[in-house]
Amino acid sequence: MHDLLVINARLTPLVGGLAPHPGGTLAVDGGRVSALGLPSGSPARRVVDARGALLLPGFVDCHTHALFAGDRAEDYFARLHGDDYARRHRAGGGLFATVRAVRATDDETLLRVSAARLAALAREGVTTVEVKSGYGLGVEEELRLLELVPALGARAGVHAVACCLAAHAVPPESTREAYLEAILTTLLPEVARRGLARLVDIYVEPFAFSVEDMERLFRAAHALGFGLRAHCEQFHALGASGRAAKLGALSCDHLEEASEDDVRALAEAGTVAVLLPVSAYFLGQETRPPIEALRRAGVPMAVATDLNPGTSFTTSLLLALHLAVRRWGLRPEEAILGATVHAARALGLEGAAGTLAPGARADFTLWDLADPRALVYSLGGHLRPARVFVGGEER
Repeated sequence: MHDLLVINARLTPLVGGLAPHPGGTLAVDGGRVSALGLPSGSPARRVVDARGALLLPGFVDCHTHALFAGDRAEDYFARLHGDDYARRHRAGGGLFATVRAVRATDDETLLRVSAARLAALAREGVTTVEVKSGYGLGVEEELRLLELVPALGARAGVHAVACCLAAHAVPPESTREAYLEAILTTLLPEVARRGLARLVDIYVEPFAFSVEDMERLFRAAHALGFGLRAHCEQFHALGASGRAAKLGALSCDHLEEASEDDVRALAEAGTVAVLLPVSAYFLGQETRPPIEALRRAGVPMAVATDLNPGTSFTTSLLLALHLAVRRWGLRPEEAILGATVHAARALGLEGAAGTLAPGARADFTLWDLADPRALVYSLGGHLRPARVFVGGEER
């Protein structure tokens, strides 16, 4: 007797590609997929008739900065008139404006405004969202943000995966060395002790942290059992992504300035390249990640929103998929796998999310679409799943 049986579905489990499963049923037990292709009359406590709808795994947005207050509209307008990200950052604007807003906002307000963003993602079929800290820039402030992530996910009805991005920028009241030392010796051990996150990230740019800083952070984080991620080669070619891959990074994100050497290192390590096309569009960047080189090397490519107030103010993963295909040349099937299978891998959730293989979480969506590739055709706002299930329960 199964907990749930979905019948009459066009089942696309995303196991090895976009090929449909020959059977039209999906069984769920204990919140996980237990079988595919069973007879439609198999015993179950609940039966859902998909009525021929396309059944897909829930989307995974594997790179967001969704937990914030305020906005950075002035940054955007300034860039339209010739300013740039690094200059505003060095002048104390940019993400520091968000840090000030977050520090001045109470927990309830911060949860309310941030949950609305995750709920918007959820309406497009996102069931797993990575949420970074990084707008606290202090030990207590970063702990506070990480403590809020589970409640944020619960309010939005998604699985929220916390990622510690304390190494986002150097707070104005500190030095880089002193702040990094506080992260290594105080913050990370406390995050590990309290189980507040299982992923650690760092922003590697000349105005943020160096490759050497990343190496120190990664060694300390790895020793504490964290999965490793890095913002790399967004504006400058520093070789950070290649080095991160050699140090065991799950993913390297952005990669607009990545080199052939970086690509080879990613391929050899099995590191996921997380592509963030909305951010590049927002910033007016003409440089794009080396998509063809990544493809030739067999590097798994994920696609995410990079939802944040300064450089990717969007709550549409479908928009990110559209831009990845239209502007950067991903194939439709690559983009869809990038928001499911490969995005889950970037979070260390390979086999648990982004697929409907037996044993995976029963997070899935039903769509009134003839072809899954139609998901990348929409320029945002047109498509919504007819039904969404998280852990086998309809949301």
